[in-house]
Amino acid sequence: MKELYVIGVLNKNRDGKNMARRVFFSFYYKEDIWRASQVRNIGVIEGNKPVSDNDWEQITRGGDEAIKRWINEQMNGTSCTIVLIGSKTSTRKWIKYEIEKSWNDGKGLLGIYIHNLKDNEGHQSRKGRNPFDDFTLNGKALSQIVNAYDPPFSDSKRVFEYIQNNIAKWVEKAISIRSNY
Repeated sequence: MKELYVIGVLNKNRDGKNMARRVFFSFYYKEDIWRASQVRNIGVIEGNKPVSDNDWEQITRGGDEAIKRWINEQMNGTSCTIVLIGSKTSTRKWIKYEIEKSWNDGKGLLGIYIHNLKDNEGHQSRKGRNPFDDFTLNGKALSQIVNAYDPPFSDSKRVFEYIQNNIAKWVEKAISIRSNY
C-alpha cells in the first residue's frame, strides 16, 4: 500500500550501475488515499501494486502485531520514508510508528504536505500539523532536522507538478541529512 520506487532518484548498486531508490510512503489511508495515489504514481515502476482496501482490512483484523509486521515488511529494503501530510496525519498511531521506525532504522525521512491536491471529489483539505513536531532527538524537535515540504501553490495541478519536479532531490537530501545523525 505505501511503498514504491522513485525513478530519477539514483543509487549505485554493487557494480556501480545506477538504480532507482526504493521509498516507503506513509499516509493516512482513509483521508488521503486519493491524494497519496497521485504522488505515488510519480515514476512508479510496473509491478509495484498498493494493497487493496480488502487486503488492508485483512491485515488490520490481525491486530497491532500483524500491522507492525506488515509495515516492517513493506519498509524492508527501502532507503527513505516520505510522510504525505494531510489534515489529520499527525494524529495517526501507525504514521507515528512508521516515522519512529524509519528514523531508528537509519532511513532518510521527509514530509510533503498534500492538502492542496484534490481528492476524488475535487476537494482540497486543510493543512495538517507537522508530524515531526511530536518527536525529539537530543532535546531538539525532529521537525528541525527533517524537512517537510509545502508546495507554494494552491492550484492542485501546480502542486502536483512542484512535487513531481522536486521529489527526487528531496529524497536524496533526506538520505544525506539522515547520514549525519
